[in-house]
Amino acid sequence: MSASTLTPSPPRAQPHAGTDPYAWLQDRDTPEVLAYLDAENAYQQACLAHQAPLREALFEQIKGRILETDLSLPSPWGPYLYYTRTTAGDEYARHYRCPRPADGSLQVDERAETLLLDPNALAEGGFLSLGAFSVSPDHQRLAYSLDTAGGEVYTLYVKDLASGAVATLPFDDCDGSMTWANDSQTLFFAELDDTQRPWRLRRHTLGQAGAQTVFEEPDGRFFLHCYRTSSERQLVLLLNSKTTCEAWVLDAATPQADFACLAPRQEGHEYFPDHGQLDGQWQWFIRSNQHGINFALFHAPADRAPRHDQWQLLVPHRDTVMLEDLSLNAGAITLSLREGGLPIIEVHPQGQTAYRVQLPDAAYSLYVQDSLEFAGPHLRLRYEALNRPAQVRQLTLADGAQTVLKQTPVLGAFDADDYVSERLWATAADGTQVPISLVRRRADQGRCVPLYLYGYGAYGESLDPWFSHARLSLLERGVAFAIAHVRGGGELGEAWYRAGKQAHKQNTFDDFIACAEHLIAQGVTAAERLAISGGSAGGLLIGAVLNQRPDLFRCAIAEVPFVDTLNTMLDPDLPLTVTEYDEWGNPEEPEVYARIKAYAPYENVKAQAYPALLVVAGYNDSRVQYWEAAKWVARLRTLKTDDNLLLLKTEMDAGHGGMSGRYQALRDVALEYGFVLESLGVA
Repeated sequence: MSASTLTPSPPRAQPHAGTDPYAWLQDRDTPEVLAYLDAENAYQQACLAHQAPLREALFEQIKGRILETDLSLPSPWGPYLYYTRTTAGDEYARHYRCPRPADGSLQVDERAETLLLDPNALAEGGFLSLGAFSVSPDHQRLAYSLDTAGGEVYTLYVKDLASGAVATLPFDDCDGSMTWANDSQTLFFAELDDTQRPWRLRRHTLGQAGAQTVFEEPDGRFFLHCYRTSSERQLVLLLNSKTTCEAWVLDAATPQADFACLAPRQEGHEYFPDHGQLDGQWQWFIRSNQHGINFALFHAPADRAPRHDQWQLLVPHRDTVMLEDLSLNAGAITLSLREGGLPIIEVHPQGQTAYRVQLPDAAYSLYVQDSLEFAGPHLRLRYEALNRPAQVRQLTLADGAQTVLKQTPVLGAFDADDYVSERLWATAADGTQVPISLVRRRADQGRCVPLYLYGYGAYGESLDPWFSHARLSLLERGVAFAIAHVRGGGELGEAWYRAGKQAHKQNTFDDFIACAEHLIAQGVTAAERLAISGGSAGGLLIGAVLNQRPDLFRCAIAEVPFVDTLNTMLDPDLPLTVTEYDEWGNPEEPEVYARIKAYAPYENVKAQAYPALLVVAGYNDSRVQYWEAAKWVARLRTLKTDDNLLLLKTEMDAGHGGMSGRYQALRDVALEYGFVLESLGVA
């Protein structure tokens, strides 16, 4: 797809004198900046105008596979079933509850249901993000929070569920979290500082004016978060940076008391507490890395705050198994593990032999979706694969029996056996074996086909294979889909993450390039048939590999890309910068400056040919500012030597996650897929 065949001329941002010629694009809301972004949006629309029929066809195909009117799986809690319902034509699901059936079933009684919240009415056609949705322990009130701009700053509300009366809480700069104490009168919430870091915990009692400050965290590396434990008997105030944690605890029945420190912070010690029962006794359970980077599990007496020397080892550290999380029920401890690049659920029933949950696929996504009521005998797992729609499975903790309670429907002609899900391994530049998850039509095995390769590789996040209704529109057209599980992610444990951060960040890019080369060498695809995509830190990945190996790809999509890495990390007043030092390093240190400058996409744009590129930004994005994408595109326009399309789409009413409505999101996917399909010569 060549720009030379199109009539409009691309916008040109005028470089200014200085070390950063496009820094003027950071002047938010100025006429010059808005005019440039509007011009880029108009250019993008003009260049892709001929794709309108294809986009509409893709949108209708994707929408046609989704059950637009559906009921979520109800969750039992106390005297009610809680659930959501989607309705055809509505952007958002509505939230309901109904009395819990006496027979223990999950049968919803529509005649007795109560509408708790309707985001469609609240959105009024604009952006809307629902933050907290928390019913009080006595089931009388709903605390919820709303972001109506995309900047991740929320307004807090409390709704009386008997009368329907809604009170707006008079607090500003809130992160959206709301945590109930057990008196159903006291709410804890967090406030943001000037860099949009949750740093202050406040306590508000319903019916009283104002709120009391409970805790302030001055260290800009640490985020503050308050939550209820699994037992619902304790509250935890967690302070964590990328490398270090400190937790304070409080009996949920005495919310006016002070929090007590569980273990003072020690650089490099990460620990995450929960509260439950062991052999019938109340205990603290602490997932900690003090014995090794893959974490171990400890328990301690349920004193107000047991001393660190009272922690006793329960599950030891394992060199090849990452302990990612735990879920507590009265009858079992459930461990979320990662081994060999795959998620594992290991259940330890009280007084019985531990077991691992058995599953049908070789590569998959699996996690505990809901631990349900603490005293209940079950929990719920969410399970899916690249070719298998998501299932919610009920696990009986005592014996491991599984029941599929709900499978995400796929309307129309769909057979999972028409597609093959595979796990491949590429060899990186340093000899490391890098996993790839691949799905394609069974009929395409052994053939060279167009391929869409996705990557992320940061913060220890794991990109487990997931099913997508939208992706079927690629697969049906003969486009394979793959995920490169590069270092910097968490797929192979903590060591895998550490091998792709700070001084080792180049490994992330080398791994992605190795995955692309492996797919080409194996005859799965070819360079001229290869599309790549990533968002946020994954957008940094895309920007870096485009600079380093532009010959390897036909086209690319970068969503809210973190591409102005060096300049952002040099500005401690920007949201998230200081806490990100633990991920990328502090460029005020000369060796870190040189390291980041060597790979930062914006800094390393050069006079060479680049693949066709679609860049998407959110004007209200507080995590990756809109100007990162705008500056990158401006420099690419000046230096690149090809006539391939270079498009910038800035969502002027959205933030980091894009447009908020489900149909709006589908239209965004249709636009991106149209760009990819035409670039690959498939459309």
